[in-house]
Amino acid sequence: MALSLIAEIMGWADDSQSEATREYAWLRLMSTVKYDSYSDFRAGIRFVESLATWLKQFDPEDREAAFRFIRERLVYISVAEMQCLIEAFVPEILTPNLRKLVGQELGIPAYQVWATKQGADTFRKRRRKTLFVGMSDGSRIDVLRRANSGLLSQEQVVPMLNVDFEKWRDLAKNLEGDHGMRPGEKFDSVYLIDDFTASGTTFIRNVEGKWKGKLKKFNDIIVEAKAELKVSFPIVDNFDLHIHHYVSSAQAKENLNERLKAAEAWQQRTYGRWSISEGLLLPSTLPLSSTADGAMMKLCEKYYDNRLFERLRVHCEENGQTTMAFGYADCALPIVLEHNTPNNSIPLLWADTDGTGGAHPMQSLFHRRDRHG
Repeated sequence: MALSLIAEIMGWADDSQSEATREYAWLRLMSTVKYDSYSDFRAGIRFVESLATWLKQFDPEDREAAFRFIRERLVYISVAEMQCLIEAFVPEILTPNLRKLVGQELGIPAYQVWATKQGADTFRKRRRKTLFVGMSDGSRIDVLRRANSGLLSQEQVVPMLNVDFEKWRDLAKNLEGDHGMRPGEKFDSVYLIDDFTASGTTFIRNVEGKWKGKLKKFNDIIVEAKAELKVSFPIVDNFDLHIHHYVSSAQAKENLNERLKAAEAWQQRTYGRWSISEGLLLPSTLPLSSTADGAMMKLCEKYYDNRLFERLRVHCEENGQTTMAFGYADCALPIVLEHNTPNNSIPLLWADTDGTGGAHPMQSLFHRRDRHG
């Protein structure tokens, strides 16, 4: 029924050779394989039903551009794809980095690290002295732990950014008694893990000479804990910092590199060397552009409600934004994650507006759970 409704909305002819028949096959396939798994869809109202409602909101002359955008430009990271990115983190990111460090420590090539007992033992020790911190619930630390049972200890994984003094004490106590560690042994590397970054501004930014963002919050936690626990604090001074996102835009990686280089002058930082990694780096051509996506970009402006900007005015102005028509930080992304839609994606995908103030009322295709309320 929903498929027939979409055909009626789009004005497709209904015969065996019609556009409707071709599109039905694609809609059924993509709904089953990907889109129906979106966490905010409910039984009886999945992707096809939501798409019909979403398309109907546009003026008839705009519906073709909206449908083509979904058909040709939408990028959806499914549960299975995110699982693969999480499972790949240890073998493809962590392990090569540790082998390189151990090789440098022992004066041997990285590929020979596991050839001797000394190399293998040193590798296991360095892995145990690495702390993993989830920066949000999207970091899926529970999945990461299960995927690496026997390789990573639960006592070297912190699921959320908020770490109290008692947790730091537990981390120190369990580290000393593991893998033949000596008394007073500490973590020398920290991985900060999150699911997605589109602009890099949420992680770290400098606003009028003051550092803000998730990294600043983590740094403050370190400073406070060191002051309280003193020599019992379980992380070495100037530890190696690694920032890992399961998915990153090209814009975010470039911004993070620039901002972390600038932050080397930050006197209060607690880390030394730093690196950035990702499981999937999205291409620089992914964001909408006026040349390739002119019709859809016009719809973003035509159906835009400026109250989206007003609600995030402080954050937007920090980025030099004057509109949210193309998402936070003007990223103009066509991306949806299976558990939520980033506000860096175009608002036509995720924003629900009621038309107050004269704007066109719009219902989202992929409802977003917004932490800003």
